[in-house]
Amino acid sequence: MSEHPREAALAGGSADEGAVKPSRPGRSLAKKLVRFGFLLVALGFGGWAVASQWDAVIAGFARLSWAALAGSLAAVVVALLGAMLTWRTLLADLGSPLPLRPAAKVFFVGQLGKYIPGAVWPVLAQMEMGRDLGVPRSRSAAAFFLMMPIQLATGLLVTLGTLGWDRYGWLLLLIPLLLVLLEPKVINALIAFGLRRLKREPLERPLTRRGMLTALGWALAGWTAYGVHLYLIAPQGGLLFAVGAFALSWCLGIMTFVVPAGAGVREVAMVAVMAPHLDRGSAIAVALSSRIVIVLGDLICAGLAGIAARRDSV
Repeated sequence: MSEHPREAALAGGSADEGAVKPSRPGRSLAKKLVRFGFLLVALGFGGWAVASQWDAVIAGFARLSWAALAGSLAAVVVALLGAMLTWRTLLADLGSPLPLRPAAKVFFVGQLGKYIPGAVWPVLAQMEMGRDLGVPRSRSAAAFFLMMPIQLATGLLVTLGTLGWDRYGWLLLLIPLLLVLLEPKVINALIAFGLRRLKREPLERPLTRRGMLTALGWALAGWTAYGVHLYLIAPQGGLLFAVGAFALSWCLGIMTFVVPAGAGVREVAMVAVMAPHLDRGSAIAVALSSRIVIVLGDLICAGLAGIAARRDSV
């Protein structure tokens, strides 16, 4: 874990909250044990997600070629990079620009917490790891929670543009609310209100429209990559259909906060969306295969980011 002053300066945090402070050996050891425990628990739940559906996963993978699986996994890694860059853009716009490798470690390792029941683990992990780089906890939390309306809004817009207005026009009811939530003035007011209620210091820098538009661009790139991932597993409906099918199923899954990583909800939605092109058994196999490929992508990104950041700190 790097604690270089250069990184703290890059983060742009406040002196009282974001600065890296010397820690006692006992406290440092306790923090390492807690983080190691967090990682083990997250990996355990990720492994359970695979093992609990093992027979169906094997059946689904048996229908695919190794080339399709490899390409699908590569597309997932690209999509996850898009999500990381969305988060990194928001964090930088709020006043804490991080170098790419440390940012990747904080984001990808923290994201493993989504496999643990409860919605708070990813943000808590990112807040603690970001603090070691000089990022105030409030700023990390703001960037994390800003990602949700961005991904929901872009995901629903992608759904409307690819699956058709006739079947999914009801999604238009959600678009105005999400567009309001994407207005920087509204977002800054909501963040300021939340921090006041928590009796925390206000953010030093407000979110800008340029930062928001850049984050939206990375989010849209991520949806495209996710669509490629699903298309390589189930090409029956075409690429545009795959992009929309995954975006809609993800949006419905992420709305279920109490379910780890939207497990189950996303698969049910994907099976329903793919009904015009696949029978139920095939759609279930595709949904489960997609889930496992994404779990593998999360693990690969977290592992590679951790190795790269460790090399930088040596």
